[in-house]
Amino acid sequence: MYRLIDTHAHLDELKNLDLAIEEAKRVGVITIVAVGSNYQSNVKILDISRKYESFVYPALGLHPWELANLESSQINENLRFIEENIAEAIAVGEIGLDYDKRVVKVVPKELQKEVLGRLLDLAIRYAKPAIIHSRYAWKDALRLVQDSGIEKAVFHWFTGFPSVLEDIIDTGYFISATPAAEYHAEHRRAVKETPLDKLLLETDCPVTYGREVKYESKPADVLRTLKAVAELKGVDEATIAEQTTRNAVVFFSLKNVIAKSQSPG
Repeated sequence: MYRLIDTHAHLDELKNLDLAIEEAKRVGVITIVAVGSNYQSNVKILDISRKYESFVYPALGLHPWELANLESSQINENLRFIEENIAEAIAVGEIGLDYDKRVVKVVPKELQKEVLGRLLDLAIRYAKPAIIHSRYAWKDALRLVQDSGIEKAVFHWFTGFPSVLEDIIDTGYFISATPAAEYHAEHRRAVKETPLDKLLLETDCPVTYGREVKYESKPADVLRTLKAVAELKGVDEATIAEQTTRNAVVFFSLKNVIAKSQSPG
C-alpha cells in the first residue's frame, strides 16, 4: 500500500467526514491538507484539523469566488482571521484568480488581484506556502505570485498554456494533479510535462469528476490521481507515490510526516 498525501481537499464540504477519513486511511493516505475558502470554511477547517490532529492540516484562504458575497469590511475581517490563526496553518489557500466570465461578472479582475496580493503578502510575512487557483487567469496569477517574491507556491489543478507551465516550473513552483488527469486533455498535458520533483497529488474533493460515469470525489480518490499520473508518465505507481509524498512533506514543512511515511507497516 502506498503512502499518499491529498494536498488539496475541501473537507468542510464533505457529507460524511468520518467515513471519508476512514476510507482515505484504508487506501494509504497518511495526511490531508484541508483548504479554506472563506471565513466560515476556515473556522470549520481549523476545527477539523484539531479533531484529526497529525492527520489533517489546515490551509486558510479566501477563494476568489467568495469575493462576490463580501463587502470591503468583510474582506478585511477574513484576512484578519487568517492572520490571527496563521500559526496553526501550514499554508495560505485556497487563494487566487478566476477569470471565468460568470465569476468576473460579479467579482472584477482588479478586486481579485488586490485581494490576492494582500493574501500573498500574508503568506510571505509568516513564511507559508501559497495554494493558487488560476482558472483562465494563468498568466496574471503567475505574474502576481512571481512579483510577490514568495518562494513556495503550488498551482492546483492547472489547465493553462504550456508557456505558463514552463514559467511556473522554471520559477521553482509546483503543479498539483487531480483525478481529472484521467480524462481532461489540458490537465493531462500539464501533468505529463511537469517534472516529477515539482508535482503534488490532490483530489479537490468533493468535486464531481468523470465524463461518461461521474462520481463525487473523496480524499481516497487521490489513489485515482496517482494511477492517472503513473499512466501519463510511464512510471510505476510506487515511484510516483514516494516522490510526490516527499514533495508534499518538503513543500508544506510536514517534518513529522517523514517519520510516519518511513515507518514499517
